[in-house]
Amino acid sequence: MCGSRISRPLLAAAAFSLLAGAAVAAPVKIALVETLSGPQASTGLMFRAATRYGIDKINAAGGWNGEPLQLLEYDNQGGPAGAADKLKAAIADGAQIVIQGSSSAVSGQITEDVRKFNLRNPGKEILYLNAGGEALELTGEKCHFYHFRFATNAQIRVKALVSAMKPLNALGTREYSINQNYSWGIDMEKAIADYASAGGYAVVEKTLHDVNKVQDFSPYVAKIAAARADTVITGNWSNDLLLLMKATKAAGLKTRFATVFLDQPGNLGNAGDVALGHYVAHPFNPEAGGAEGERLANDFKAKEGHMPVFIEPQTIFAMQMLGEALKSVKPDNGKLGTRTLALALESAKIKTSQGELSMRAADHQVQLPMVVSVVSKDARFKVDGTSMGFKPIKTFTAAEASTPPQASCKMQRPV
Repeated sequence: MCGSRISRPLLAAAAFSLLAGAAVAAPVKIALVETLSGPQASTGLMFRAATRYGIDKINAAGGWNGEPLQLLEYDNQGGPAGAADKLKAAIADGAQIVIQGSSSAVSGQITEDVRKFNLRNPGKEILYLNAGGEALELTGEKCHFYHFRFATNAQIRVKALVSAMKPLNALGTREYSINQNYSWGIDMEKAIADYASAGGYAVVEKTLHDVNKVQDFSPYVAKIAAARADTVITGNWSNDLLLLMKATKAAGLKTRFATVFLDQPGNLGNAGDVALGHYVAHPFNPEAGGAEGERLANDFKAKEGHMPVFIEPQTIFAMQMLGEALKSVKPDNGKLGTRTLALALESAKIKTSQGELSMRAADHQVQLPMVVSVVSKDARFKVDGTSMGFKPIKTFTAAEASTPPQASCKMQRPV
C-alpha cells in the first residue's frame, strides 16, 4: 500500500479544504461573450474594458461572499453563430452570468439561447446581462425573467433628442432617416417617424443599408444633400457611423446630425469641424455630472487610458447594479442562486452623477437618466485630439426619459 500512502500534512490540508468548502461558496464566474476581433472589435473591446473596470470595483469591495468574481472572456467574432458556440463553452466552463452588448443581432441569439437553456435546466439557470443590445424586441416579444437590459432603446433615444432639440429650434422641419438594416436600425426608423408630430418635422426620405458592409457612404451623403434635409437622424454605430462621418467631411455637408452614438471614439476626428452643431443622446456626460461625473471619468481614465464614452458608461453602471444586487444574495448550497440574484436585480438601485438608475420589473428595462449634448468647442472635455467635445444642453431624469413597457412582453416569472 506504500504507493497510496498520504502524509499527515496533506491529510490535514485536505480536511481543512473540506471544512473551508462548506463555509465558502464557489466563485462566481461571469462570461463576457463579445466581439473581440474583426471589423467591429473596437466596440467589443470597449465593452470588455468597462466590464473589467466594473468587476475590479466589485472585487475591491470584497467580491461576493468574500470571494472575487472571475471574468471569463470569449470572442464571438461578431456574429450570432459564433456567440451561440461561445455561450455553450462559457456554460461548460461554469459561468452563471453572461454579459454582452455589441450588436442586437448577437443579443437576440444569446437571450434566446439562455432562455432555452434555462427551460431545460431548472435550478441551474444562467443570467444574461445585456449591456448594449438596444433592439425593442429584446424587452418586447423576446423578454424573459433571466434577461436584463442596461442600455436604452430607440424610443428612449429619439424621445430625448426631440425633447431637447425642438425647444432650441435645432430640428428643422425636414428630417432624413438613415439606419442599419436590422432590428435596431428598423426600430430607429420607426421611432423617428413616431416622434415626427412631437418634433414638428416630416421625414423627407429614409434609408436602410447593410450592416458593416458599406465602405463608401458618399452616395448616401449625396442623397441627403439632394433631399435638402435640415437634420439627419441616425442610429448608426461602429464603422457605419465612422465612415458616414468621414464621407460627410469629404463632401462638406452642412446638414445637422442628431445621433445616438456620436460619442464613439473617432467620430469627431473623422468629421472635423463639420461635426460642430451635431447632437447626441447618451447616458453619460462627465460635464453634466459635475464633480462626481468628473471623478468617475478620471478614475476610469487612470485605469483604462481614456475617459468612459460611447457604451462604456452604461456598462459600468450595469456592473454597479450587479454589485449592489449581490450584496443581498447569500450562498445557496455553496453556490450563487441566479433566481435569487435576478429578484435582487429587479429592486436594485444605484446613484450616479446623472441621477438614479433602477430596473423595471415588468420587462427588465433599465430606467436611466439621459443627457443630450451638442458638439462644441466650448465643451469642457475635448475628444479625439480635437478642439471639440460634447457640451451638455439638457439632462432628463430616468422618469422623464422613460418610455412605456411594450405590450408584447409576456414575462413568465418563476413560481
